[in-house]
Amino acid sequence: MIYYVDIDETICEYLGEREYPLASPIEKNIKKINKLYEEGNTVIYWTARGTQTGIDWTELTQKQLKEWGAKYNELRLGKPHYDVFICDKAVHPDNFFE
Repeated sequence: MIYYVDIDETICEYLGEREYPLASPIEKNIKKINKLYEEGNTVIYWTARGTQTGIDWTELTQKQLKEWGAKYNELRLGKPHYDVFICDKAVHPDNFFE
């Protein structure tokens, strides 16, 4: 299976304002995604980091994923910014990680 996984508020969180360099990993969520990867699934992290600002967060994001021990096949930036995503295959992180 192919899993697209968001990063912010899915495998990391913030204590205050959303400042990417200050993101803290959610270790239990990363472990669950790593298990999917280890079982042979394709894991693609897809983030909207920089979509609105035009800032390229690739290097920082790759560094964070490495530091957090997140296993994946591909990292993609450029996810569209939205308030509501309607999709028959979408799963909210609260439901997935329960």
